[in-house]
Amino acid sequence: MLRMIAAAVVALSAGQGLAQSSSPYPFTGGYPSAEASTRARDDADFQRAMVAYRFWYPTVSMEGIFQGNRNVGIEDGKAWGIAATGPRQVGLTLNSDTPYGSAALDLSDGPMVIELPPGAFIGLVNDHHQGWVQDLGLPGPDAGKGGRHLVLPPGYAGAIPDGYHVGRSKTMRNLLAVRALPQDGDLQKALDALRAVRIHALGDESRMLEVVDTSDKQMDSSSLRWEDNIGFWEQLAAIVEAEPINPNVLPMYGLLAELGVAKGQPFAPDQRMRAILERAAREGRDQMLVSAFDSARADRVAWPDRKWEWVGLLPGSAQFEASYGLDLEARDRWFAQAIVTSPAMFRRDAGAGSLYWLGVRDSAGAWLDGGKTYRLTVPMPVPDKLFWSVTLYDAQTRSQVQTDQDKAALRSLFELKDLGDEGAVDLFFGPEQPEGTENRWIKTSPGRGWFAYMRIYGPEAAAFDGSWKPGDFEEVEP
Repeated sequence: MLRMIAAAVVALSAGQGLAQSSSPYPFTGGYPSAEASTRARDDADFQRAMVAYRFWYPTVSMEGIFQGNRNVGIEDGKAWGIAATGPRQVGLTLNSDTPYGSAALDLSDGPMVIELPPGAFIGLVNDHHQGWVQDLGLPGPDAGKGGRHLVLPPGYAGAIPDGYHVGRSKTMRNLLAVRALPQDGDLQKALDALRAVRIHALGDESRMLEVVDTSDKQMDSSSLRWEDNIGFWEQLAAIVEAEPINPNVLPMYGLLAELGVAKGQPFAPDQRMRAILERAAREGRDQMLVSAFDSARADRVAWPDRKWEWVGLLPGSAQFEASYGLDLEARDRWFAQAIVTSPAMFRRDAGAGSLYWLGVRDSAGAWLDGGKTYRLTVPMPVPDKLFWSVTLYDAQTRSQVQTDQDKAALRSLFELKDLGDEGAVDLFFGPEQPEGTENRWIKTSPGRGWFAYMRIYGPEAAAFDGSWKPGDFEEVEP
């Protein structure tokens, strides 16, 4: 028996030796070599940085919005910007269907009030991490009838007056985003509706946010300038320092601390850590873009016989929570393409505020190419209670395509307002305008890939049950 035990111990030891020798980290006598320790530390820090990058990407993306506003004179807590957006406004998948209003709500001095008049508004408040705080307007508790909304800062314990729809934020900086639907295509009326929104401190209307119209200004509200370099981590470190710790995600703060990003400590990476963080930013961004444009998820497909995909993979959840936990692929996919979240944005039922489909490939399965010409056939009528559109985005910037046409969308309230309810309409996309396609063509740029969002506002049942569906992008001769 003793011999058998001894033999088993020897065999086990030999097995361990074999396992260790096959590892990229050489061990001797159970201890790591100097080479093993160096390599393991570098690999561990890189792995931590990759996970941290993808988790905290929405936080840095939100800061891009805030800084974009500041750069055109929209100060936090003092003003809010309104704009009829177009290609001149760089931002992740912004549309030009509806004018936008946005503000950074500063809660450091107390709660803020948003007074929304009756009307066709779609609005929300998200915290600094793009965590959902509340909906406003048609998808919110006021249901478009108007109402007073109150945003409370973290840990607020003061009195809450009656008559408010209340949202509790986990951060001091919050984004207010409101869109006004241009009914009957009246863009100016929609902008005027945004001007009527009142935003001020609770109990102090003298601190009313002024309106700044940026429709004609070039803006960049994206995080593109930081997302693949050390700037990402510099921005994140500043946010971690400025905002309260969210106790719900303490392990993610632990990851950051291992990388030198910690509240109360200066961010000063040495040469080794800087190289690791820069590599993680580049590769983390690229991994997220694969999730965005080439996900292997079967549930991304909108219709089995079409190339169109769902942008949002998890219906009904504002924060990508599923019964099995946080859906990381759905989260990465959304934030690589878009900004802000709300339960209403991911509903897939008749009467939902809006829905989005993603087109990245043509009918043959090839990536959409700015040097080629495509036709998209859309059956009439489109199942919308309000309106619909097709918008083109540059694959590199995830913002509206920029050409000398200065246009990126074909919209039922504007370019396509003369369509009837029978037959189908052919839309065209390419570097040269095909003959006879006035108000039916968007210009693209050779050498740059693009993708499309098809949006339906007020979708009806046919948009979900398969009884209506658009064609695919088909390559044609110009």
